[in-house]
Amino acid sequence: MTVAAEPAPAFELQPYKSLGNEELHARIQAVRDQLGPQLLILGHHYQQDEVIALADLSGDSYQLSQMAAASADCRMIAFCGVHFMAETADILANRPEKLAERGGQRVRVILPDMAAGCSMADMAGIRQIEDAWDQLGELLDTEDITPVTYINSAASLKAFVGRHGGIVCTSSNARAALEWAFARTSRVMFFPDQHLGRNT
Repeated sequence: MTVAAEPAPAFELQPYKSLGNEELHARIQAVRDQLGPQLLILGHHYQQDEVIALADLSGDSYQLSQMAAASADCRMIAFCGVHFMAETADILANRPEKLAERGGQRVRVILPDMAAGCSMADMAGIRQIEDAWDQLGELLDTEDITPVTYINSAASLKAFVGRHGGIVCTSSNARAALEWAFARTSRVMFFPDQHLGRNT
């Protein structure tokens, strides 16, 4: 995720866990009033009703990231979800053509709960994947292996796939992604969810 070069908006982050819903709602509304359409609050389907009620957009993670990236006014995203979701929003909102449209200004992505993780996305870390790739390289020619990662994975894994000529897939296009991969090479390294890879 990005680190802002410009100063943050003029509001203080106060301890919030002990605050009631009405006070939290009032504080969120004050931030909304200050930032206007530059702020988009995204709520993933898995969030509690109280969070979804405050979201500008709700849906699945990739859909939310696409919608936020398509917004002409958005300069800050608060993604009520988990790490890989916020990373995906950052990638899509700040790809080169979007930066060009905004004169180089990056969209800042905030994950309200930095401890929010996804057990499936956490099944494979970058060190594990790099180690596995190196071990495969001791036995096989890695030029004959296409890495494929599910979109519900860390940005570092998506970058690994890109560096090695692979592809990122969703559950709806996993079959097409695997067909593409097997048309290029005789082997595929699929992660982080072995079941999606095996059952597709």
